[in-house]
Amino acid sequence: MHGFTDVDRESDPNSWVGVLGRLAEEPFYQAYQRRVRELLHPAPGRRYLEVGAGTGASAARLEDEHGVSVAAVDRALTMAAAMRARGLTRTAVADARHLPFLDNSFDGAWADRTVQHLADPHAAITELVRVVRPAGRIVLADPDYDTQVLDIADQGLARRVLRFRADVLLRNGTLAHHHAGLLAAHGLVDITVEPRTLVVRDPTAVDNVLGLRSWAATAAQRGALDPAEARAFEEQFDEAVAARRFTYAVTFFLTAATVI
Repeated sequence: MHGFTDVDRESDPNSWVGVLGRLAEEPFYQAYQRRVRELLHPAPGRRYLEVGAGTGASAARLEDEHGVSVAAVDRALTMAAAMRARGLTRTAVADARHLPFLDNSFDGAWADRTVQHLADPHAAITELVRVVRPAGRIVLADPDYDTQVLDIADQGLARRVLRFRADVLLRNGTLAHHHAGLLAAHGLVDITVEPRTLVVRDPTAVDNVLGLRSWAATAAQRGALDPAEARAFEEQFDEAVAARRFTYAVTFFLTAATVI
């Protein structure tokens, strides 16, 4: 599983705080997260909830930009400590399937790059609906790894490595294009879906393209790829970089809806 699946069990939990910090500096991430906050339709004095809040950077921005209060929840003690260090006071350590809030407690809630890591996305969405008041907004944002492309010489090999990322390294790596259907199944209305495509030409950007070069070696370690194929992937990766034709892309889906 991905390191964000259970940060506290990682050998260096605080390194994942650093990952979030580096991604927060990327223009693509700043832009789509700004749109996520807009889709909540925030209004001064209202209360919002972020589930899987990580370091709490987006929660803090919503408070600062709109004069609202935000409760920030994450299941990792490491992330809760980072949120408190940021100055957030309404924080909780909790599982998305069992939120420690009363029904109809918030005017809106969001989960950004969280559903992809959850053991039970359906239960988590049920909880979001439970704690948000009627007419409140719910926003889900995740990359959908079914949309990945990578320009290296052997496209068959590229697809196998990208498929490993989608199907093995993440619990729900291809669920984002189903988010609208999940919200509809929970009775929400006014459902919208907005795509945001991350295109990376610089392999050192976006935290080294989310560690893309290492995915093949990880696949080989887990028996999903032959070691020779993993080496070939790395060689072709480096060749694409040297030829200045390196291109990787994946599409994020921002899905918003209204509780009734």
